[in-house]
Amino acid sequence: MVIGISIGSVNLPFSQVIASFAFKNIKLVLENPKALGTTETIILQIRLPRVLLAYLVGLSLASAGTASQALFKNPLADPYILGISGGASVGAAIAAVYFPRYIGPFALASALVSVYIVYRISKIDGHIPIDTLLLAGIAFGFFSSAITSYLLYVGRERIHNVIFWLMGTFNGAEWGDVKLVLISSAVGFAFLMTHWRELNLLLFGEESVALGLDIGFYRKAVIFVISLLTAFAVATSGIIGFVGLVSPHAMRIIFGPSHKKLLPASALFGGILMVFADLLARILLKPAEIPVGIVTALFGAPFFLYLLVKRKRGELYA
Repeated sequence: MVIGISIGSVNLPFSQVIASFAFKNIKLVLENPKALGTTETIILQIRLPRVLLAYLVGLSLASAGTASQALFKNPLADPYILGISGGASVGAAIAAVYFPRYIGPFALASALVSVYIVYRISKIDGHIPIDTLLLAGIAFGFFSSAITSYLLYVGRERIHNVIFWLMGTFNGAEWGDVKLVLISSAVGFAFLMTHWRELNLLLFGEESVALGLDIGFYRKAVIFVISLLTAFAVATSGIIGFVGLVSPHAMRIIFGPSHKKLLPASALFGGILMVFADLLARILLKPAEIPVGIVTALFGAPFFLYLLVKRKRGELYA
C-alpha cells in the first residue's frame, strides 16, 4: 500500500509518504483539509483513499468469491454469478442517461434488487436449489446486459462516465467511498470468518444436513453476505473481474480447502492484488490512466483458462 501511494504521475519517496501520516496531518484531514500542504494533499486526500478503497474492494470481492465457490460447490464460481454485476450495470446506465450525478447509488440499489429477483426466481417451496440459482443468475445477467446495451445506445451522448465505470476504476475515490466499503467489508467478512465451519459443510451440499447444518438458513445467509460485499464494492468502483476468482484459487494451493485459513488468506491477497492492479493501471500509460478492470482481465483471463484445462483433466476440486 505504501508503494501504491508513492508511485503515480508524480513519484514520492517512501520516507515522505510515511512522514505525511503524522498526527497533525491526520487531524487536518478531519478538521480542515484545505490547510494541508501540496504533498500532504496528494498523499492523504487523493492517493490514500484510492489505495484504501482498492484494498477494501479487493478484500470484499475475494471474500465473496471464496463464499461463492463454497455455496455453489464450484471452483469456477465468482461473486458476480448471482447477477449482481448485470444489475449494477443497469442502474449505472440509467443514472448515466437520466441522473449522471448518482451513478454509484443507482448501481448499488439496482444490484441489490437484482439479487432479490434472482433469489425469488430460484426459490422453490421455501428451498433454494443451487443449480436453479446458478442458472437464474446467468440468465438474469444476459437480460441485464441487453438492457444496459439499449440504455447506452439511446443515451450515447452522455455515457462517457458510465463506460469508464463499467470497466472498473478507482479514479476520484473519496473518503466517503472508503467508509462505505469499510463498513460492508467488515460486516461481511466478520460473518464469513465466524462461520467458516458452515462454509466447509456447504461443500457437501444436501449431505451436510446429516452433519447437523441448517442448509436452508446458511444458504440464504451466505447469499445475503455475498450480495452485500459485492454490491457495495461494485457501486464504488465499477465492475472489476477475476479478483474474486483468482484469489481463492491462489490461496487454496498454499493453505488448502479449509475456510479457517482460506478465507482470511484470500481476503488479504485479494486486497494486495487489487492495489497492485490499480498501480499498474496508473503507471502503464502514464500520465494517462487505464481502467483497472482491463488490468485484472489481462491477468485473470489466462488464469481462468488454466483452471478450465485443469478441471477438464479432473485435477480441480472445490
